[in-house]
Amino acid sequence: MSEPVLEVEDLCVSYTDGGVLGRRERRQIVHGASFTVNQGQIVGLVGESGCGKSTLSKAVLGMLPAQNVTGTIRHYTKRPQMVFQDPRSSLNPARSVGWILAEPLRIFGKYDAAERERRVLDMLERVGLERSYAQRRPHELSGGQRQRVAIALALIQRPRFLIADEPVSALDVTIQAQILDLLWQLRRELELSYLFISHDLNVVYSICDWVMVMEKGRIIESGTVDQVYDHPQHEYTKKLLQAVRNEI
Repeated sequence: MSEPVLEVEDLCVSYTDGGVLGRRERRQIVHGASFTVNQGQIVGLVGESGCGKSTLSKAVLGMLPAQNVTGTIRHYTKRPQMVFQDPRSSLNPARSVGWILAEPLRIFGKYDAAERERRVLDMLERVGLERSYAQRRPHELSGGQRQRVAIALALIQRPRFLIADEPVSALDVTIQAQILDLLWQLRRELELSYLFISHDLNVVYSICDWVMVMEKGRIIESGTVDQVYDHPQHEYTKKLLQAVRNEI
């Protein structure tokens, strides 16, 4: 059996916000989530917008205040990274693609300028972009090209585990397929594991090995994609699947 890259036990996430008459209220977003991602596995997390998927992913990567998070999160790989839905939020518009990709390596401080350039150009080629793209700025790229750069940025420090948060939802269907193919190829070439977050059941089915269904902050069902899609147990999962089938 594959070794785990991530173990999450009883993860809860709460926020405190202004309530009625100015009283601050604590609102729980994620309720007792427990799951494991194994080496080489693509685990899907699917549910409607606002159900807590992105909040869970940020908690897993330590992007939320510690006082808002309880439970146990164990990472077994170094420098796990995230690919966001909208690459414009993670790509500096004032800098070239080459500068953006080299910045984490400069911060890391381990490589000289020549090695940084070599790694940047190598990563561009890995994500299907020509080396000349290092000279371009994000606004000069298409949506699909920007997402390829965002994937390259997540991979530049050679992590073994990525969280992909709705990475194709802002793209048209043709480009979606190309990015999904790229993620699948990179999984094999770089021995990656993913937590793949989406509201689209068809996308999850096309790339994931295992799927978890989230409703109102709770993981209500999980299993292999075939188990969940062919034999859903929970009424909410059945509703999601029926909605997909009605669109076909």
